Amino acid sequence: MTRQHLISEIKRKKSFLCIGLDTDIAKIPKFLLRFSDPVFEFNKQIIDSTHDLCIAYKPNTAFYESNGAEGWLSLEKTIHYIKNKYPEIFVIADAKRGDIGNTSKMYAKAFFEKLNADALTVAPYMGSDSILPFFNYPKKWLILLALTSNIGANDFQLSSNNLKNKLFEDVIIKSKKWGNRDNLMFVIGATKAEILQQIRQIVPDYFLLIPGIGAQGGSLQKVVQYGITKDCGLIVNSSRSIIYAGDMSNKFSKSSRLKALEIQQEMKELLFLNKF
Repeated sequence: MTRQHLISEIKRKKSFLCIGLDTDIAKIPKFLLRFSDPVFEFNKQIIDSTHDLCIAYKPNTAFYESNGAEGWLSLEKTIHYIKNKYPEIFVIADAKRGDIGNTSKMYAKAFFEKLNADALTVAPYMGSDSILPFFNYPKKWLILLALTSNIGANDFQLSSNNLKNKLFEDVIIKSKKWGNRDNLMFVIGATKAEILQQIRQIVPDYFLLIPGIGAQGGSLQKVVQYGITKDCGLIVNSSRSIIYAGDMSNKFSKSSRLKALEIQQEMKELLFLNKF
């Protein structure tokens, strides 16, 4: 899954949409509970209904790990289903891992070898030795948490640890020495859209994963205004507003498609306006 592949898919689908598979078994349609793996069945129907409108899926691993061994199996089946049936799709494991080097090596093996995800979100707090093991997989991507969309981002990420930079800026500047635009992306929350101008001064041609559109209140127009590049450079995630768009009847996947189509059409127009 190369950078050029991502760019080609954005052009082909006229979309830079990532759909977050934050699947909560308590929220899915009740009729699915008769299936042996209700979470996987829900995901499969969402994927089959929306794959032509998005370039990526992002299962949040907490929603699977909370169900123990069965949840991990649902996650594994979901990722393998995407990779086998829709190999053009970029699969992001949203696990936010980050630990000492030997532990990170095992996380990399779990997500890149066993699950075969294309990318993994990683927390950089423990520094280079917790990050570098993930770069041992040349065809995989590391997506580093930089500036998130939650309120708690103000506690550390927006604090100044010197007279010049915010902490999140130092994270981006430092991590550029570990990876490059072909294997490294950054998570930037959509609710911090105006700050994208500053971020583009540091990483003008890196891809950014932007969560926070939809239920969290982020503006797609502002994200594009401040963050788009000549290669688009954006992967914008929407989770709950798409997968729970319907009334959770047996037509839930059609409702999800309609919501995904609405976002994709907006993206198509924005790409046209920006001559992409």
